[in-house]
Amino acid sequence: MKKKISILGSTGSIGLNALMILEKKKIYFDIILLSANKNFPLICKQIKKYHPKIFVITDKKIYKKVKNKFKLKTIKILNNFKSLKFKKRIDITISAVPGIAGLEPTIFMVKASKKILIANKESIICGWDLIKKDSLKYNTEIVPIDSEHFSLLNLLRENEIKNIKKIYITASGGPFLNLQINKFKNISPREALKHPKWKMGKKISIDSATLMNKMLELIEAQKLFKIPDYKLDIIIHPESLVHAIIILNNGLIKFLYHETSMIVPLANAIFDGNIHIQDFLQIKGSKKNDSIKNLTFDKINKKTFPIIKIKKRLNEYPSTPIILNAANEILVDQFLLKKIPFLSISKNIMNILSDRNYKKYAIRNPKNLNQINKIDQWAKQWTLKKIKK
Repeated sequence: MKKKISILGSTGSIGLNALMILEKKKIYFDIILLSANKNFPLICKQIKKYHPKIFVITDKKIYKKVKNKFKLKTIKILNNFKSLKFKKRIDITISAVPGIAGLEPTIFMVKASKKILIANKESIICGWDLIKKDSLKYNTEIVPIDSEHFSLLNLLRENEIKNIKKIYITASGGPFLNLQINKFKNISPREALKHPKWKMGKKISIDSATLMNKMLELIEAQKLFKIPDYKLDIIIHPESLVHAIIILNNGLIKFLYHETSMIVPLANAIFDGNIHIQDFLQIKGSKKNDSIKNLTFDKINKKTFPIIKIKKRLNEYPSTPIILNAANEILVDQFLLKKIPFLSISKNIMNILSDRNYKKYAIRNPKNLNQINKIDQWAKQWTLKKIKK
């Protein structure tokens, strides 16, 4: 019997990789649901190529445009998830909508799916308590597919936290690892988007350049695996071949190594590890891993990555992660629009932690989506006001 699949964020980089993997083994899968925001040409192409039973389009203008184009087709084209009902649970949902926009559909699909492969770190950062509560209630398996957390998931299966002295997630250093400090003030969006190792979406590419992605990944790791702050850190690894490292109390060091392609964790998560990666080597972005290369590791340069200064404050209050994530989303967007310089991203993220109203919102412990959204909106409004001053 074919497995039923849904992909949240089917037009993004993770979604496209997932569709290519499924296409290679399409006799095993039925694509039930796809969702996207506003990439009209690609949405239309995916409807024609993959014939999903449902396509959710969150942008209202694009939704109306697509619905009109396919009005005679049997496919259901919807503007939100609220009216969705499934007779049977989806076998696998891949959650890859970027930003906090991915939280609500992820929570919805936790109730409707047997397994969630989650690449939307913001959902975990801002709403893990809600996701975890529903996953336990509906017996839904949650599998992180970011390379770092997928590696940690595998490393921690056979090694308990109490037996581990230190855990590292690795950072490539992005495009400006070796750039002279005096040149940072002139960095353009085009330069910041040129990641030396990974092919990713715009938001995560900028986060990699500032190292904010690693701040978010530290929060994610703590929520997913209950790792104490003092045991978790970041190390620079330019080759991007090792994604997580654990140092055991007995002196042994273990790590996972795989090529710089999301195909590896994604395909392994979809097939529960029962694959031969050679089957997917022709997929764009995947490389043949037939030799162990030289590996280098180094400490973080605080001048190159000033955002590291907030590391000790990432979880100081229940809603600090929501506030940091919201401010960062606005700042990255404004940088891409060329309205602020590159250095303003880390500067303003640090500034929000010093605002007189920060603690009032950070100490809140949200119990539902509405409460999360209120904290998110305050942080976004604060950030926009600071930019305009």
